[in-house]
Amino acid sequence: MSRTSGGRTAPSVRGPARWAVVLGIVAGALILFFHWMVFFYVPTEASMGIVQRIFYVHVPAAWAGEMAFGIAAFCGGMYLWLGDERLDVAAETAAEGGMVFFTAALIAGPLWAKVAWGTYWTWEPRLTFSLLLWMIFLGYFLVRASIANKEQARRLSAIVAIVGALDIPLIHVSVNWLRSLHPEPVVLRQDGPQLDGRMLATLMVGLLAFTVVFFALFALRYGVGLLERTRPTDAPPEPDGSGLMMEES
Repeated sequence: MSRTSGGRTAPSVRGPARWAVVLGIVAGALILFFHWMVFFYVPTEASMGIVQRIFYVHVPAAWAGEMAFGIAAFCGGMYLWLGDERLDVAAETAAEGGMVFFTAALIAGPLWAKVAWGTYWTWEPRLTFSLLLWMIFLGYFLVRASIANKEQARRLSAIVAIVGALDIPLIHVSVNWLRSLHPEPVVLRQDGPQLDGRMLATLMVGLLAFTVVFFALFALRYGVGLLERTRPTDAPPEPDGSGLMMEES
């Protein structure tokens, strides 16, 4: 721990920085291996052809986004309980990552749907709940940006994150509970995965790669967030050579 020129205690960012470097290297290697599997290893699906390979990006991106939103809700809830500002930094960081990955999923999904369903978008249950989740977390950032009282903004945004996380289970059960164009699960089934072995292996590597990429970005952004929160904003003006106090222009 160190002190800023404004007198506040600044948490060390060495830990997040080290994790960002280590996880970044691992993530880079996994992403390269994953792309090799997608383009050269996995077989082409019989009915949809090469377009089906979007599946290997769409599913991991959605997984990483939902995981990030869940972390944001958890850290937000803990912030409401403990009031530790580091938990709010973690919540905001996770929400930012969630928006990046879930936006990628919402872009990749319609590209795949155009071939599978003949349309980029339809208001079927899973798509609707997914868009709702994205919009709730967009509201999360609007709340943080629009309320002048920072403490109030943090607490209200934490509540928004918790409400948004409640939508995540609905995304998954909607396929079984409601009439949906989305196929039923092909991996998490009682009778075992229904994917070809090489397809399943590629999907698993993609899930791992996107997870590590998220945590690498999380560590980096969390460290930056800690520095932003402890940056001095009320330091007194420094005297010039004549001993007079100079005001900043």
